[in-house]
Amino acid sequence: MKMIIIIVKDNDADALTQAFTAASFRVTRVASTGGFMRSGVVTMLLGVEDEQVDAAIETVHTALPPKVDQKRATLFVVPVHHYEQI
Repeated sequence: MKMIIIIVKDNDADALTQAFTAASFRVTRVASTGGFMRSGVVTMLLGVEDEQVDAAIETVHTALPPKVDQKRATLFVVPVHHYEQI
């Protein structure tokens, strides 16, 4: 299992959340601040099986097409050693 952490600007968060839910991914959104001038950003957390990582990343690419000289998202894929729901 992997945890995908995605950091996007506030104005891209809704489109990405809708894309994830349409692709049957469960996503948790956390409001945060950071970057230049402490601009508003959203951190998204997705827990996915190993074979779903590429599909989740492709969802980001589809929902947030690149703009010239502008990064739209920062992604981290982290291994999950233990997962439990209580």
